[in-house]
Amino acid sequence: LVWVLVLSLAWLAPALGGEEEDGEVVAEEKEDEVPSNELGEEDGVLVLHEHNFARALSEHQLLLVEFYAPWCGHCQRLAPAFAQAAAELRNESSPARLAKVDATAQTALANEFGITSYPTLKLFRDGNRTHPLAYTGRMDAKGIVLWMQRRASPSATLLQDAATAATFVGSQDLVVVGFFKDLQSKAAQGFYEVANEVVDMPFGVAEAAEVFEAYGLSADTVCLFKKFDEGRTDFPVDPARGLDAAELTQLLRVHRLELVMEFTNETSDQIFGAKIPHHMLLFVNKSSSAQLALRDGFRAAAGTFRGKVLFVMVDVAGYGADVLPFFGLTPADAPTLRLVKMENNRKYQMEQDVFSDTAIRTFVQAVLDGKVKPRLLSAEPPEDWDTRPVKVLVGKTFNQVAYDETKNVFVKFYAPWCSHCQAMAAAWEELGERYKDHEDIVIAELDATANELENITINGFPTLHYFPAGPGRKMVEYKSNRDVETFSKFLENGGTLPEEPPAVSEIPPNPPRDPHPHQGGPQPSL
Repeated sequence: LVWVLVLSLAWLAPALGGEEEDGEVVAEEKEDEVPSNELGEEDGVLVLHEHNFARALSEHQLLLVEFYAPWCGHCQRLAPAFAQAAAELRNESSPARLAKVDATAQTALANEFGITSYPTLKLFRDGNRTHPLAYTGRMDAKGIVLWMQRRASPSATLLQDAATAATFVGSQDLVVVGFFKDLQSKAAQGFYEVANEVVDMPFGVAEAAEVFEAYGLSADTVCLFKKFDEGRTDFPVDPARGLDAAELTQLLRVHRLELVMEFTNETSDQIFGAKIPHHMLLFVNKSSSAQLALRDGFRAAAGTFRGKVLFVMVDVAGYGADVLPFFGLTPADAPTLRLVKMENNRKYQMEQDVFSDTAIRTFVQAVLDGKVKPRLLSAEPPEDWDTRPVKVLVGKTFNQVAYDETKNVFVKFYAPWCSHCQAMAAAWEELGERYKDHEDIVIAELDATANELENITINGFPTLHYFPAGPGRKMVEYKSNRDVETFSKFLENGGTLPEEPPAVSEIPPNPPRDPHPHQGGPQPSL
């Protein structure tokens, strides 16, 4: 269920993140402790501090260092994957090693490398301490291993002749080959840069005339070879503009995908990682041959929107079953269609589902043109929603309460599974009790996984918004400590906090607002 939430909530809340912000923590120095530069290990991961850090850099050509905080939930979830990656790299005799630094105790190292959030991963190459490379891969064992392997060897294989190229092209379902007349050119260097970052596809490079000829090319071109759909996609290098690494990376992300992707454990990273702005979803029960046949019309419509809309099939009786509540669906609603705008998670649906390719194209284009209004989810309000100390809001009652011009309304937007929300629940209930008889202050909460609002997008949990009395529908986001006394100061001061000198804390701060709901306890990545 945790992993399903990781994936499904990318539709519900696609904010990227997964880091916890730093708090100011004072480390206690142990007296009479003799510093040592010995390199210790835990679960195959080097344990570093300021006295052995230089030695680790000098002894390891490629060193990926995780700066963590012991109290950080994201760090705790990463730890097993980090250890697994360390073991895999050692088993293959890679020059790459993994290490970790407790940044709350090793404050000198944390300051030196500008660590402000956890976990932060940095790669140190050839002992260079001044210019570490920020880690850009996935936060799982496979992703870490692939990222390190790509940096431990040439990022692209040199294809010296047509036979070598043919073997390489046929070796896997998906390969990328850069054809460059000059491998020292700026365009070729940009290609190598892309190869360094896109670690889950094999890259080859060729400059020999016979290889150009074998693939019908006469100018610098990047080719994506795939054993599905159209088989090959060419990206010619513009002689005037050159090769734009970011643009090529996105093109590869888009065109590596099948026209219709099935939502599974294996494909989810690709689906979300492509960063395509809209997802068109076909919900079917794959055990029904009649419903499965609807995929043909769905696929026929997909090619028109390649790169703008990703078409995805979701099996309501399989891996996709757990995402259904986030769309307000049950298995009995299949077959049905939904379009999701990833920027704000707005969901759109036809007035009546029609599964022909023509109808689907027309609907998708209408959404892209802004001619279709989103369908907003709303739960039913509990019978006693407005008699509790904390008012329970839903989508259909939100506006009448939050924008009541006679009330100051303080709303908690939460997810039932979010650990940070659970941690502050008692404080919020106590706040409700404190102000339940107050004439013009209302304390309320809204389950943002079951309710959607037209003009408010919730990207993390918990999010706290204050709606002051008066005209204009104003909204203030609360970003301070989540305890009753600070809440009260905020309310008594009219929606702001009085100026106070900053205090140094010797304990971890309140956990920050969850930037990435799939990691929030548990929290993509369609």
